[in-house]
Amino acid sequence: MEWVETTAKTLDEAKNLALDRLGVAADEAEFEVLEEPRSGLFGRTRGEARVRARVMPTAVRPKQERRQRGSKSKGNGDGAVQAGDRQSGSRPSKPGSGESRSSKPARRTESDTQAPERSDTRPNRPQRSKQQKESKRMDAQDEQHESPVSPQEVGEAAVAFMGGLAAAFGSEASTELDIDGTNLEVRVTGTELGLLVGPGGRTLTAVQDLARVASQRRLGDHDTRLRIDVGGYREKRREALERFAAAVAAQVIESGSAKALEPMSSADRKTVHDAIVGIDGVSSHSEGDDPTRRVVITPA
Repeated sequence: MEWVETTAKTLDEAKNLALDRLGVAADEAEFEVLEEPRSGLFGRTRGEARVRARVMPTAVRPKQERRQRGSKSKGNGDGAVQAGDRQSGSRPSKPGSGESRSSKPARRTESDTQAPERSDTRPNRPQRSKQQKESKRMDAQDEQHESPVSPQEVGEAAVAFMGGLAAAFGSEASTELDIDGTNLEVRVTGTELGLLVGPGGRTLTAVQDLARVASQRRLGDHDTRLRIDVGGYREKRREALERFAAAVAAQVIESGSAKALEPMSSADRKTVHDAIVGIDGVSSHSEGDDPTRRVVITPA
């Protein structure tokens, strides 16, 4: 391959120009530096870089002699066979002899006896797995039907938790339990309960989650629905949301355009939906994902 010569301000630029002209990568070329730029005053360089490059030659693969095919190779193989026969004292068997015929059926008989064993074991696996799945499903149904505790026990545990929490907050409060089937409501009344409610009822929502952990999850109950109310906040909140929903519905009917409310909890959204159902000319639906899910009121 012929050499190419390039010049540039730096050695790297000169080498890159040479690679571009050769059309190869850096590991496929060899370089020879003819001249390097010299450093001058104040960090300046004098002169240019000049290199010479070419494609790296590849080594020539040595020639390999081909084996001659023909009568000689066949003769050598026959001679080796005949020599081995003479040493062992036996003659090579003919293609039609009885010895060769007796060896072939043995191989077929061995494979034929092994095939049924593999085919017999396969159908049992799906049957066993199906039986296991059926038994697991029946066990899960039995666990669902059997409740380890009664709603009364869950409610009493929630009452004890809320009483202790109110005392820890320094409030003089009393608790009351209301049971309606599997619906449980614990009402806390007393003085200085604002810390248990929080702005917008957000603290009350967190307290309700803690009460559920202390009663339902601790006792292994999954059937009851527990609700906590502090200082009658939920009733006041329900009345305020109903008035607010009615006012927004009037605006939607007058303007004819939909209006989205601020993000709310699932309980507050249900209160708004229930209020909109009783108002003619509007409908409501929820959009988004928690905690930014909100109610949208639209003209009907």
